[in-house]
Amino acid sequence: MKLIKISLIILTIALSSCSTKKKISEKKVEETVIDMHNSMNSLDWSGTYQGNLPCADCEGIQTVLILNNDLTFLKKSKYLGKKDTIFEDKGSFSWSKTGQIITLNNQNTEHYFVGENRIWKLDENGNKITGDLAQQYIFNKQNSQLTDRHWKLVELYGQKVDFDKKKGKQPYLILRPEEENKIYGNAGCNRFFGTFELKEGNQIVFSQLGATKMYCPNMETETQFLKVLNTADNYSLNGETMTLNKAKMAPLAKFEVAYFY
Repeated sequence: MKLIKISLIILTIALSSCSTKKKISEKKVEETVIDMHNSMNSLDWSGTYQGNLPCADCEGIQTVLILNNDLTFLKKSKYLGKKDTIFEDKGSFSWSKTGQIITLNNQNTEHYFVGENRIWKLDENGNKITGDLAQQYIFNKQNSQLTDRHWKLVELYGQKVDFDKKKGKQPYLILRPEEENKIYGNAGCNRFFGTFELKEGNQIVFSQLGATKMYCPNMETETQFLKVLNTADNYSLNGETMTLNKAKMAPLAKFEVAYFY
């Protein structure tokens, strides 16, 4: 009888042990599944993020953070309402074990939580910032590659465009599809406006172009810039650079994204 009781006790312990091992095993599988679906490997996180951080003695800190697939970053900051100085920081970043948070390996060791098309700047302890200013610590991803970007002119017909604030303004253009495909900008002296149409094969057509009629000391750049808009029939994109072209000829004009203007 005693042998039977002992056997039953041993069997009970064995079954309990198996059940515990099964639960632990199931938990590990569950954790593995969770780890497999994190920001690092499930989201299209690389790209450009922009936001305005709070500032104690200025209007805000306009900030752009570019995250690259090779785990390098480029960060640009401008203190609004102060000098036009743009502060630049670059280096590498690393992912947390959870695959949800990145850490910039810079002097300040900044932490960001990565979400769908946005990132949250975290406090020094890696926690999300709360309170009335919480929304200002969110950076939104700039998804559009061509439209809704401030394209500053840097080259015309292969020649560098020299920009002198005393003689005029930085030539630029912006394409606004949500405003009935409007194009507007500044040619160096006068503001211009019109419409654009995008077609297959990176084709683009500008039409109904017009401009104000102010006079500035140097009008050559403006004249050539407006001529390009009337001539170009296609565009090309390469990261933060765009060119306007005519057929397969050399680029007529080259532009770079200007996040601060």
